[in-house]
Amino acid sequence: MASQQPLAVGLIGAGRMGSFHAETLAHRLPGVRLAAVADPAPGAVERLAAPLGCATAYTAIVDLLADPRIEAVVIATPARTHADLVEAAARAGKAVYCEKPMAVTLAEADRAVSAARDAGVALQVGFNRRYDPGFRAAHDKVVAGAVGTPQLLRSLTRDPKLADPAPIPPWTIFLETLVHDFDTLRYLNPGADPVEVFAMADALVRPDFKDRGLLDTAVVTIRFDNGALATAEANFQAVYGYDVRGEVFGSEGMLTLGDIRRTHLTSYGSGGITAECVGYDQDLFRDAYVAELADFTDRVRTGRAPAVTGEDARAALSIALAAIQSVTVGAPVRIDELKEH
Repeated sequence: MASQQPLAVGLIGAGRMGSFHAETLAHRLPGVRLAAVADPAPGAVERLAAPLGCATAYTAIVDLLADPRIEAVVIATPARTHADLVEAAARAGKAVYCEKPMAVTLAEADRAVSAARDAGVALQVGFNRRYDPGFRAAHDKVVAGAVGTPQLLRSLTRDPKLADPAPIPPWTIFLETLVHDFDTLRYLNPGADPVEVFAMADALVRPDFKDRGLLDTAVVTIRFDNGALATAEANFQAVYGYDVRGEVFGSEGMLTLGDIRRTHLTSYGSGGITAECVGYDQDLFRDAYVAELADFTDRVRTGRAPAVTGEDARAALSIALAAIQSVTVGAPVRIDELKEH
């Protein structure tokens, strides 16, 4: 019997995250081939594709989507382009992996999900924490009843540095950073739906950018329909490293997860007790980033449904939008009364 041909995957977006995904597709996944790269930025595709042995580079994304050899695409472009690209890829008959957030409005999310469903193609969204061994183990323990009924949950993201906030779009802290935490809280409280959100946010790292709509510090509380109360927080300047952690407290116990140390080495000396911490998401979640693409491509080959769906992305987005509305009105916002402007 002839061996199965490698799955031909096209990458859209040759930036920081796209470059990591390109390396994964080219070198880290057996049975997968990086077949093409597309990015309209001058020189971006050539700089990325050639060193990876990818001979096909497009400056027009529509040309990649029209390429009949491409079976699936990975979308790693700026967030506000995601929904349109998901729709276009689905119409072209390509299975879709899209970085978070899949959309920035609920209407966009609904169109993206509908496009994939109508075309009969897989749609998976990049919530990488679900593929981290610690976060997955915590989820599995909650499902198995190890902590009883979840009562209090916490998820946090503290980015290591806010260098130049000028290019960051307004509400990024909710739509692009905390959206990970919102998905994590749903993942750690399986079967429960969020019903009410209250958020506070400010520009504490760079107050001079508040008038441009950039908020760099936020705390969000979420009430779920199973009674659990959750907190998500974010800050754009953790001087000690890239800090991502979680906690589930339940009627029968507690789980804590997340470790920012590069290794388990702790140094004891005259200067005190120190540990080397990671300072970059691709260090902390390297294996998780690879695992999510491995799972996506395997599911495309086998025809299994995606593990992290467009519906999951929409649910996390609804919490983000409720948080934005809560900050705007200064009051709690019910998810079922969420209004988009």
